[in-house]
Amino acid sequence: MHTRKNWKREPNVLYLDANIFIFAALNTEKEGAKAVALLMKIQLGEERAITSALTFDEVFWEVKKNRGIEKALETAEAMLNFPNLEIVSADKEIATLAIKIIKKYNLAPRDALHTATAIAGKVDYIVTTDAHFGKVKELKLKGL
Repeated sequence: MHTRKNWKREPNVLYLDANIFIFAALNTEKEGAKAVALLMKIQLGEERAITSALTFDEVFWEVKKNRGIEKALETAEAMLNFPNLEIVSADKEIATLAIKIIKKYNLAPRDALHTATAIAGKVDYIVTTDAHFGKVKELKLKGL
């Protein structure tokens, strides 16, 4: 007989903003440690996550700028092979939703694409340190 306390809890689905990967890769003070801890939970299957293909670009660029091409390549390859992380294409459907988000919330195009991907992915939370995502009523924010 199964009791409720024996049921395995399904992990939340999180949308990871690019800054989570950047903090982890650059090991920035306390944000870096928190980002690494969250990524470990995802890697272990305690949480599931999605992010946009745009995140790849943002992370690669920022890591290359701060740590060089080798660290950027290492970080990008780790993202592509990361367990329990789905990388979602920025297709026409996502771009169309992003236009609606720009009109409604006056977000920058890249942030609107992240928002659209999170909404389309039916995530439980967007994990970010960027407060401007807080004005999007369709999303719940979760900080590090």
